[in-house]
Amino acid sequence: MSANRQMDWPFFDPHHRQLKQNLSEWASAHIHPTHADDANVDAECQHLVRQLGGAGWLRHAIAGKAYGALNESIDTRSICLLREELAWHHGLADFAFAMQGLGSGAISLLGSEAQKQHYLPRVAKGDAIAAFALSEPDAGSDVAAMRCKAQRVGDDYVLNGEKTWISNGGIADFYVVFARTDDAPGAKGISAFIVDANCPGLEIAERIDVVAPHPLARLRFVDVRIPVTQRVGESGGGFKVAMMTLDVFRTSVAAAALGFAARALHESLQWVKQRQMFGQTLADFQITQTKLADMATLLDAARLLTYRAAWLRDQGQRITQEAAMAKLTATENAQRIIDMAVQLHGGMGVRKGCIVESLYREIRALRIYEGATEVQQLIIGRELLKSN
Repeated sequence: MSANRQMDWPFFDPHHRQLKQNLSEWASAHIHPTHADDANVDAECQHLVRQLGGAGWLRHAIAGKAYGALNESIDTRSICLLREELAWHHGLADFAFAMQGLGSGAISLLGSEAQKQHYLPRVAKGDAIAAFALSEPDAGSDVAAMRCKAQRVGDDYVLNGEKTWISNGGIADFYVVFARTDDAPGAKGISAFIVDANCPGLEIAERIDVVAPHPLARLRFVDVRIPVTQRVGESGGGFKVAMMTLDVFRTSVAAAALGFAARALHESLQWVKQRQMFGQTLADFQITQTKLADMATLLDAARLLTYRAAWLRDQGQRITQEAAMAKLTATENAQRIIDMAVQLHGGMGVRKGCIVESLYREIRALRIYEGATEVQQLIIGRELLKSN
């Protein structure tokens, strides 16, 4: 099913259909991938944030009209449509948009009035780059193993420790950082803080190179002093802040996977219709047609699960299980679709600069970040056992 027919589904309201059309037209005119490498990825990402902010798209990534948002709360379907469309055009554009939402999500959800006024308008305009600093060298999926500490000293907190795999690390203007504030077991002693990038003691310990170039870094905090007013939510409530933020944006990871997969299918259809082989086109072979059928079916199945989860959340329902199903299915299916696209392209499929080659590198991380596939399976199993 094409993306246009997808918009006829009952999951969407008229303003979603208009959003999809407007963004498609804008992205076609303004998003032009430059195949960023390690040398220019920071500058390109910064440029994309400014572009997205200037065009008003980042207003969807925050909540509260008083702070520049389009809506009082984040509309999950809009976020998903934006990520799917941007991912179709350019993986780094999707990354730039997503991290503005994820990096400022805790402020939108639980920030103080002063925090919202100071940070959210700049995020919406693309004037400030946001980052979400949760993972540590020994605490990825196991958030309870967190070691980064924030000690209360009078009216301040002093942070010490490290964070790693931090998206926008090195280019962010501020980080929402999660740190342990007491010795309570597990996740109970974790709090959330906003740390400006220019705080003394905050160091970029290492820039991390990955298969699809994105700004990533390991951060080090050495006696970083911040006022109590920079804490987001209650002391000890950081795990709740993190999970609420991830619940909003986890479904949108599935949507990004849809965008990558849809582009792979599109490129494959164009390729097989013009590629000559044994006196006919590649499209004339039945084995090619079965591959295309598999790709389209996998894509539609993932789309249905993704927009079901987004719709349910926008109705105010809890979607822990549905979001996990969407994220698991969309990312795994997209990996299969893109792999088939590379296979159909033959040698061209692994040539640097070929679109399906870049998609092959882009999709792999989505099966890991914001909860690996195996974590999603555990979530689904746990939810099933709780409800039966």
